[in-house]
Amino acid sequence: MNTMATPCHTAPALTLDRVSFTHRGQRLLGEISLRLAGPGKTLVMGPNGAGKSLLLRLCHGLLQPTAGRVHWTTPAPHRPPRQAMVFQRPVLLRRSALANLTYALATIGTPFSQRRRRAWDALERFGLTTIAQRPARVLSGGEQQRLALARAWLLEPQVLFLDEPTSALDPAAIKAVEDAVNEFNHQGIRIVMTSHDLHQARRLADNVVFLSGGQLIEHTPAERFFASPDTRQAQAFIQGELIW
Repeated sequence: MNTMATPCHTAPALTLDRVSFTHRGQRLLGEISLRLAGPGKTLVMGPNGAGKSLLLRLCHGLLQPTAGRVHWTTPAPHRPPRQAMVFQRPVLLRRSALANLTYALATIGTPFSQRRRRAWDALERFGLTTIAQRPARVLSGGEQQRLALARAWLLEPQVLFLDEPTSALDPAAIKAVEDAVNEFNHQGIRIVMTSHDLHQARRLADNVVFLSGGQLIEHTPAERFFASPDTRQAQAFIQGELIW
């Protein structure tokens, strides 16, 4: 993948103020208060069912909290941050890889005359030019994730949410996705990413948000989290023990 040339963005600050989420009478996420500021990479970790994906959807605005508030502080007051989200299984249209990108550009009002050129530039940057005319839904898992990342790049986000983007990918595809994540971050884009892979988190994270049972257990710099976590739950998780 070629190095991106997108201008640096000023990352907005995200604040969760006593956010909780309840579904059918069951509280899935407890009162979470959290602040993420600056262009770093936050890895959201925890055992299965901890609420990682749910937290991302609340932050991104796909779901509304049952209680509490999700608030953005942006450099331009009263303007919401530009966001993008890449899912564990990319949501792709029934059309070619190239057409998926030109459609994304159309949704943000890019002039028709510019769409194809910009889409080809994105395909080149993410090493996808050879599959430009192939149906997006028949691409390999790694190609689909890189296409989803190329689409996100075209949206010029200030914040990029990634929900287990390398799950079930082979090592080469994982490296390609991780390289892309680092390039996004080098452009000043705030990364918030869920992962169950401790090795990946050690490679990528600047700080770690650790959830268990729908509760925020720790939010700490990555080096400290992996060397000396503050809580018994985090210690058990790092050691590969089951957490109940």
